Amino acid sequence: MKKQQIGFELFIYETIEELSQNEQKLLVEAERARENAYAPYSSFKVGAAVLLDNGEIVIGNNQENASYPSGLCAERVAVFQAGAKYPGVPINTIVITATSKDYVVDNPAAPCGNCRQSIIEYEQRQKKPIAILLRGETGPIYKCSSMADILPLAFSSSFLSDS
Repeated sequence: MKKQQIGFELFIYETIEELSQNEQKLLVEAERARENAYAPYSSFKVGAAVLLDNGEIVIGNNQENASYPSGLCAERVAVFQAGAKYPGVPINTIVITATSKDYVVDNPAAPCGNCRQSIIEYEQRQKKPIAILLRGETGPIYKCSSMADILPLAFSSSFLSDS
C-alpha cells in the first residue's frame, strides 16, 4: 500500500480591506448579484462574480424552481454566461457569497459538487487555474488558488477517450 496526502493552501482574510482592489470589486459585484437571486423556496441567496482575463466581470445568482432540479446555482449561471458571452476568454477569478433570510451566514459557502465539476472543466480547458473566493454575508473570506484545490482527483474529458 502506498499513502499520499492530498491538500491545498487556503488563505483566510478577516476583512474585505485585506483583499486586492480587484478582489474587493468582485466581492461587491457578487453581493449585488446575490440580492437579485430568485430563492423563494430555500430563502438561501447566492451571488457570484467572475473576472475574465480581458477585464470583464460577469455575474450570476441562484435561480430556484418549484421543480427543484430545474433551478441553477449562481456559480454556474455566472460561468456559463461568461462562456457564452466571451467564448475562449479565460476565467481568472470567481467570487461566491451567500446569505439567508432565516439566519446569518457567517461562514463561507463553498460550491456544490455540480458547480465544482463545471468550474474545473473550464479550468482544465483553459489550462490555467481559476482562483476562488468564498464568503457568507459576514465573517471571514476564504481564498484558494485553483478549483483543483477543492476538487482533487477531478473527472475530466480524458476519461471519455481511449487515446
